[in-house]
Amino acid sequence: MVTAADPGETRTSVWLVARPTPPGRRRTEAPSGLDRERITAATVRLLDAEGLARFSMRRLAAGLGVTAMSLYWYVDTKHDLLELALDRALGDLSLRELALPAGSGGPPETGWPGGLKCLAREYRRVLADHPWVAPLSAAYPNIGPHARAFDAALQRLMDATGLVGATRTGAHLAVRQFLHGCGGAVRRTPEGDFCLALDVLIAGIEAKATA
Repeated sequence: MVTAADPGETRTSVWLVARPTPPGRRRTEAPSGLDRERITAATVRLLDAEGLARFSMRRLAAGLGVTAMSLYWYVDTKHDLLELALDRALGDLSLRELALPAGSGGPPETGWPGGLKCLAREYRRVLADHPWVAPLSAAYPNIGPHARAFDAALQRLMDATGLVGATRTGAHLAVRQFLHGCGGAVRRTPEGDFCLALDVLIAGIEAKATA
């Protein structure tokens, strides 16, 4: 099973490291036909098809028709590549409908409760489409551009509730725990049960907001 790092190993997120061309190498020497985007997309496809347990750089390279060493022109480690794939999958989230201005109640027919329902259902859909996202989200820091966009959308929705201080913090934590907690059970929990649990969560936040 893939883990964030080997026991005792300390690593820095791929999103926090500027990766220069290795000393003594020129970009023109890199394998032709490859780039980081293509490799990341192939990683997502392989993870979708075979899962985390069977993922390896050799299997990925074979699917791309290159040697495993060719991949290391573009990533330093397998863990870096898995972080890239994780954020690529989160890019499947449709967040355009959730662009509520800070402090706004949103459209009267939906408001922040409708926006939160959309966000939660979108996140659940991504977890169902990519079962490996949930364990990787627990193993790696989610600080790529798509993860940050998701966090920003959630922050806007929480701002729209009107909650402040510790109550807002608690509501935000409850939502995040609900979203991440549904990851392991997404394929076992019927859609209706998920929506009911979400309604209960939102009702609790609404009660706090109107108290």
